[in-house]
Amino acid sequence: MRKMGILLAGALALSACSNNPPPGPPVDINNPLFAPAFLSQAASGDQFEIQSSQLALQLSQNAAVRNYASMLIADHTRMSQAMGAAAMSARLNPPAPVLLAPQQAALDQLRGAGSGMAFDVAFQQAQIQAHQGALTLMQNYAASGDVPALRAAAGQAIPSIQMHLQQAQMLQVVTAAPPPPPPPMAPPSTRRAGERG
Repeated sequence: MRKMGILLAGALALSACSNNPPPGPPVDINNPLFAPAFLSQAASGDQFEIQSSQLALQLSQNAAVRNYASMLIADHTRMSQAMGAAAMSARLNPPAPVLLAPQQAALDQLRGAGSGMAFDVAFQQAQIQAHQGALTLMQNYAASGDVPALRAAAGQAIPSIQMHLQQAQMLQVVTAAPPPPPPPMAPPSTRRAGERG
């Protein structure tokens, strides 16, 4: 009887174990298709756009650059708020608005670019690269991300990011080259009239 009790207890323990699924593979928090990593990368991208554009308003005298920067500040502030609202609707905590290492390095590089036309050229290149990266991030998450509310928010951000990328590519940052200086004037001739050489 005692053996029967031990066997029965063992069988019950084994059946309890078989009802619990085995643990899944570990979650990669650096995978941008996983909500926390996506939210961190999206927030950092928005912060880069906002902070680099604030820098452009300080350092650029080019009206086209300044107008573009003002638009980026407004649009990326709105996108950041929309992504935060989507995260909260999915019961996720939106990340703090901080720059991740790649965006911090890009901002530091932009700060070192100087001012005037040198800054404008660096700003244009930084915006093209940042928006290409943001577009890839949003398109991938919208297609395959793990949280439906965030997938929808990513999809809604795509048209604005595409427009920003196109505008960055067309931004006129290099002014027309000044005309070349006139050739030097020939020195006055030292010959007298009527003299032959």
